[in-house]
Amino acid sequence: MINFIVKFKEINLFVKINKIFFAGVAQLVERQPSKLNVAGSNPVSRSYKIIVMKKSLNFFYVGLAIFFIAIGFKSLSNGDDWEYIFNGNNLDDWTVKIKGYPSGENFGNTFKVKDGQIQVSYENYENFDFRYGHLYYTKKKFKNYHLKLEYKFFGEQANGGEGWATKNSGVMFHSQHPETLLIDQPFPVSIETQFLGGLSDGSRPTGNLCTPGTDVDMNSVKVKGHCTRSKSDTFNNDDWVKAEIIVYSDSIAHHIINGKTVLTYTNLRYGDDGRLPENMIDKKDQKLSEGYISLQSESHPIKFRNIRIKSLN
Repeated sequence: MINFIVKFKEINLFVKINKIFFAGVAQLVERQPSKLNVAGSNPVSRSYKIIVMKKSLNFFYVGLAIFFIAIGFKSLSNGDDWEYIFNGNNLDDWTVKIKGYPSGENFGNTFKVKDGQIQVSYENYENFDFRYGHLYYTKKKFKNYHLKLEYKFFGEQANGGEGWATKNSGVMFHSQHPETLLIDQPFPVSIETQFLGGLSDGSRPTGNLCTPGTDVDMNSVKVKGHCTRSKSDTFNNDDWVKAEIIVYSDSIAHHIINGKTVLTYTNLRYGDDGRLPENMIDKKDQKLSEGYISLQSESHPIKFRNIRIKSLN
């Protein structure tokens, strides 16, 4: 729907085209004023009116064509508005924070770049031991935006990983900065788009919602559970899945999986039920309007690629 919104600049362009149209009509009238003053029964007058009408329509059609060509070029240029926040070579502008370790310490080389992808894996762990981690894009905060990425589960879960964390990961948005997390804080205060892989034993949708330290509404009612299932398909095979998030500050967010909107919610805010860390208690019930983006480490190996974002300001 966003792509079909006519923006102010485009409306202004259309106004200018209309001015061209009417200026052309006026010019034609000025050239032959005597003919237009002839009585309507005069065949010369009628013929001239038809000529003026046809030429006026030509002006209009030319103006209309210019308008739609301009819209087309605008749409093409919008494709260049995407910013790749992962360069495919290294983790510049990204910061690791793992539970029990200070911000910036990448315990066990959990997050690494391989084959142009961000890989989260645990070959250097003897036991996962609740070391939940996140990789934050810290170059800047985001407020109104469209985020796209692809993810793929692979391999076996780390020893000591909890059962619910099998083929479980996600992307956190409107997140706090990693340097503000407490040393033993497992998850940032944020909104999570949860990624789940199918286990071939029934429905297990992806693109779900989880709310660490936050609250949202659905149908104008506060969501009570920590995680809410989406209406996506279940992906039992470890294939690449395309995920998108469209968020407008604290007002509304959409989760999209493989091109299908699977979840929508509103009124993003800090939580009110004791889930906030002690250094953020003062934010209780305040609007959650912007923040950072991070990728999860929850004990099952996962890869991320084509991470890009477009501002919707």
